[in-house]
Amino acid sequence: MIRKKQKPQPVAQAVQTAASALPFPGLNSYVPLQSGENRLYAALREAVPIIDAAIDKIIRLIGAFEIQCENPDAQDFLNRFLKNVPVNATQAGVQSFLNSYLSQLLTYGNAVGEMVVGNGEITALYNAGLDDVELKAVSPLKLEVCRREMGKSEPVSYPELVFCSALYPEPGSAKGVSLLHGLPFVSGILLQIYHTIGVNWERLGNVRFAVTYKPTGDAADRAFAKERAQQIAGEWSRAMQKDSVSDFVAVGDVSIKAIGADNRILDSEIPVREMLEQIVAKLGIPPFLLGFSWSSTERMSSQQADILTSELQAYRRELNPVIYRICVLWLRLNGYDPAFEIKWDNITLQDQVETANARYMNAKAAQIEAALKTEGKEE
Repeated sequence: MIRKKQKPQPVAQAVQTAASALPFPGLNSYVPLQSGENRLYAALREAVPIIDAAIDKIIRLIGAFEIQCENPDAQDFLNRFLKNVPVNATQAGVQSFLNSYLSQLLTYGNAVGEMVVGNGEITALYNAGLDDVELKAVSPLKLEVCRREMGKSEPVSYPELVFCSALYPEPGSAKGVSLLHGLPFVSGILLQIYHTIGVNWERLGNVRFAVTYKPTGDAADRAFAKERAQQIAGEWSRAMQKDSVSDFVAVGDVSIKAIGADNRILDSEIPVREMLEQIVAKLGIPPFLLGFSWSSTERMSSQQADILTSELQAYRRELNPVIYRICVLWLRLNGYDPAFEIKWDNITLQDQVETANARYMNAKAAQIEAALKTEGKEE
């Protein structure tokens, strides 16, 4: 009996880290809730615009990269693949994947991604939601990525296609520390100040009036005080209509006073700036990049730019292992030698100028030292 040769099944055609649909009618759109800490950090980005703007600027300032291989053909095909690989449902290019990956990493402290392989090639890259996966420390040196489905978690079938990162994890823990760690308290005070400012402006900006009618000592005036007060209230309401301009005429002892006119709104500039300084210091972004015109000298701005450069280089080091795994798998699947280098773009033009000046000064110093040594030998 001759058996037909079975065709090799493609590996991991579907995304492994996506949450599976529940087999109950009406619950197919159910999504497991994130942890309370993750929801808090997501709410911070939504409630405090400066936090969201700072993270977006960090992601944009990371810049782009290219792969350099010994084989020119491999380099050309690999860079072309990285620019056009499908990402999630609507994006393309590894840069889009890394932007979402880094945003998740900075916001929550952890990020999970996946390479989707089918028919012997990488067909797409996928950013997994942290509410769809669960990270388990199998051993101190091994982390297992599990997919949540129907009240339990199952390890993914092809863990070599899934990668995860942790931002500054504590020793012995696989859970990273969010960039927003420590900001909920400060942000809560800032939001409370903003809320109070809004309430005060609603009270004092939208003027309310107190109309007081004091009856005279006449007995008839006191007897009809209620009717006259109602009449005054009706006339005052008519006079205050938005679409009409009319005078208010009253007889008797009537006083009109704006409610809250003698109050003063508290100065919020100093406390708001103190809270923003704490937030900006934690995020590591120079104030002038966020539109704050705080007093700073040119030397201070240059030092802040240098600090930002070191921060961005640290985030690039977090992304390098992810880029390395994607490129190594693509090169091996296409029969090329997995030997390459990741070349990031220079962060700013100012960085290039300062680097060139430093090299020039070092070369000048070396030239002077060589000249002094030569003169010493001649003597």
